Amino acid sequence: MRTCGWLKSFKVSCVFPAQVRFNSSHRRLSLQANPIKDENSEKILNENVTKKRISLFEEEGNRQRNLIKRVEKIEVKLVGLQEDTVVLMNKSLSTPHHCAMHVSEFLTKQSALALMNGKPWDLHRPLEEDCELRFIHFKEEDTLEVNKAFWRSCSLLLGSLLETVFKDSLYVELCSFPPPDVVTGSFVYDVNLNLSSWKPTADELRCMSIAASKLIRKDAPFQRLDVHLNVAKRIFEDNRYKSQQLPAIAGKSASGEHVTLYRVGDYVDISGGPMIARTGLIGRFEVAAIHPIQSPAFGSLSRVQGLALPSQLNMHFWTFNFLLQRAAKLNTSSLPTLKPAVAKGQGEAKNEETALA
Repeated sequence: MRTCGWLKSFKVSCVFPAQVRFNSSHRRLSLQANPIKDENSEKILNENVTKKRISLFEEEGNRQRNLIKRVEKIEVKLVGLQEDTVVLMNKSLSTPHHCAMHVSEFLTKQSALALMNGKPWDLHRPLEEDCELRFIHFKEEDTLEVNKAFWRSCSLLLGSLLETVFKDSLYVELCSFPPPDVVTGSFVYDVNLNLSSWKPTADELRCMSIAASKLIRKDAPFQRLDVHLNVAKRIFEDNRYKSQQLPAIAGKSASGEHVTLYRVGDYVDISGGPMIARTGLIGRFEVAAIHPIQSPAFGSLSRVQGLALPSQLNMHFWTFNFLLQRAAKLNTSSLPTLKPAVAKGQGEAKNEETALA
């Protein structure tokens, strides 16, 4: 037995096979890996890339907020409560989360998603017009939209985990994750770990799951930001997979040149959303399996799969472990690929990724 030093100030007992060595100075998992073929990638560190993306995300967010020279008021009708309420909020600044704060702390903490005029809407996404707002949680009669948002949010969190759990000398290149499909039994993130023939043990998967729990306990909000394609290219210029997908993703937006980004903690990624309100709404989170896959566009990748349960729901451990065994089987959702942008005039354009949900 050795102490697992994958994350700073985090310890757990794990048994490591020969290809895994402990590095107490980095306090992260260190794996013997084949060098990345791209010479430029060898000089890239996940930690530096993370800082750069956060800086650009914050810079763009501040720029957009500074464009609002005059604060206009909008009427928001809150429905589905004991009594319907109308509140005056600030256009392009106030969010459903701010509206919930006007009602009660319970509503603010319980709500996972909003319906803005019947359309799924992030709790932290600014409102743009007079509207009717309904708050939804995980114990609704119709949980389709909130379950999709939950599954999608878990994939995003899985991407954050993969970029932080390994030693910095191993540059992890995230590719994408398919649209959420609860029927498949697992959420997914496809990634190039730049490792040859690494097959994680049950102990290693468990360590990754515990590391994810630390991210969840931060109770970080999922923050949405729509940016121009050129800004997105700057943010993801260090990732060859996302850089190639960006033009097709932007082409499916209403403007044909914008991309939707999400930030959770110190992590930024691409997704059309919506997401749940915050990581604290995620309860038990397990990394179930890692499978090798072949993408027609990107070659050899690893499909990392997981299973999670909302914190508002309880489940017997035997039932969860049964579902976890199912989640470990190869998820056959769509593989990462490049698709042409939807031509204008062919219905409503959606910012659904080539393989990012």
